[in-house]
Amino acid sequence: MAQPPQLTDEQRKAALAKAAEARRVRAEVKELLKTGSMTMSELLAKAEEEELLAGLKVESLVASMPGTGKIKAKRLMEALGISENRRIRGLGDRQKEALIGEYS
Repeated sequence: MAQPPQLTDEQRKAALAKAAEARRVRAEVKELLKTGSMTMSELLAKAEEEELLAGLKVESLVASMPGTGKIKAKRLMEALGISENRRIRGLGDRQKEALIGEYS
């Protein structure tokens, strides 16, 4: 079994800071979706440019839309043919269009 890489204290602190920033940005985006301040099409456009957003799981985004919970999100993902562990960067054009159509 492979051992985790040995990091210096500075490298470890930098990695922890980067992970914390990613969590903060992702939580902020989910909150914007939940309040209606950002649309799904705006998010998908921003994710093309920002790597942190491209790593978001689609199911958690769908679940953060107003009026949608975990069960409804799972059913919608199945209906649209999107795998439950798919991230934004892995969506095809048709899947993106289907999501935008669902929430426009």
